[in-house]
Amino acid sequence: MHEAHTRALRPGGQCALAVMVKAPRSGEVKTRLVPPLTHAEAAAFGSCLLRDTAANISRVATAGVADGLAIYTPVGTEQIFDELLPEGFGLLPQRGAHLGERLFHAVEDLLGLGYTSVCLVNSDTPTLPRSRLTAAIAALGQPGERVVIGPADDGGYYLIGLQGAHARLFEEVEWSTAHVCAQTLERAAEIGLAVELLPSWYDVDDVETLGHLCEELFSENGARLRRGGYEAHNTRGFLAGILEAEGSGRIWPDSPTTRGKRRA
Repeated sequence: MHEAHTRALRPGGQCALAVMVKAPRSGEVKTRLVPPLTHAEAAAFGSCLLRDTAANISRVATAGVADGLAIYTPVGTEQIFDELLPEGFGLLPQRGAHLGERLFHAVEDLLGLGYTSVCLVNSDTPTLPRSRLTAAIAALGQPGERVVIGPADDGGYYLIGLQGAHARLFEEVEWSTAHVCAQTLERAAEIGLAVELLPSWYDVDDVETLGHLCEELFSENGARLRRGGYEAHNTRGFLAGILEAEGSGRIWPDSPTTRGKRRA
């Protein structure tokens, strides 16, 4: 197991609430959003997503029910994360050749450090309601072993929580497809692991979901507030800067303003 880098981990017999993240460097992250974003903007956007996800996790951690961490890649980018993560966040490198291995080893490593349960969260859901995180932690604190899954609208999942390291759960899964959540549920059934499903949410990883995010953050209908989503101040500020400078056409082509111009 890799040692922790830069920030000390403090396992105290509680849940590790960890975001899986790649260093937001230009040309290496959020490439499905290029265009409409440039590579530099995509990297800045990725930084905002991480800041908001980590801030959301940190709010939960300060309640004393979990520790906030980032499970990061690649090794050597620790300074980037020092500048993006809240004070007190743990930092641990990913290991493994593909996503399934990296998820499994993250669970294995964190449990090996002394945490009683692990919740792995993606960094693509900046407005995820905090209630989803607290519900996952509560479920993992109940008697009996289980897996907690937060399904994503695209067929994947935004969160997976475990009390034990089960390699089979991450095997024969078609990663980055619409089959991920369903295949994970199949693996859980194979090994007799009880499943608790959280309400679904969405990842921001393409033009359509970027528009969905803009609708949630800027639309007058207040959809985000009614659904209890996180405020995502960093992400909102970044997108607002583009909208104020250029209008909505480039990053939010289906905005109310653009729709009105098309009708006119």
